[in-house]
Amino acid sequence: MWKKDSSEGSDRFEYLQTLVTEFQDTDNEEAKEQVLANLANFAYDPNNMENLRELQVPDLFLDMLTEENANFVEFGMGGLCNLSMDPECRDVILQGNGISLVTNCLSNQREETVLSAITTLMNLTTPSSRAEITDPAILQCMLRFSLSESPRLRSLAAVFLQDCCSQEQVARAEQQMQGQQSAVGIPLPKD
Repeated sequence: MWKKDSSEGSDRFEYLQTLVTEFQDTDNEEAKEQVLANLANFAYDPNNMENLRELQVPDLFLDMLTEENANFVEFGMGGLCNLSMDPECRDVILQGNGISLVTNCLSNQREETVLSAITTLMNLTTPSSRAEITDPAILQCMLRFSLSESPRLRSLAAVFLQDCCSQEQVARAEQQMQGQQSAVGIPLPKD
């Protein structure tokens, strides 16, 4: 039994390595999108975390957040969302300027990307990162999202405000927003 498990782990690593190499070697955008989507899906399985960290996939996903291709951003954000549940991956993301890069995705026009960004921020919240993640600008953004017509966006923003913020922080952000009728730089997604 042990040999089978060891072989499966080796096969899994080799397959993931093949995907990463394919992403790096191809110039075909559609092929890159497919590989990113596959890697994001593999990031959902805890059995893949160690291999994905070894292959520096968290850094690959972080790099995708600044790309022009909206699918690259969406798949990179989705992959980070999946990886951010793992404490070691969370630390890699935090060390890679992840909070800033993920926060920038809150202004994305695609609702899926925004939902993944909110979830990732919640997963990245630790005692040492909480102050940055609960910055007043982010809280004001979440307050605006909590008024969204989208039930998913509205609900997830409410969960963020409840789970990541103190009542005092939310009240302070609400006071700061009084009289501000505009979206203050972060538009609601169109999806």
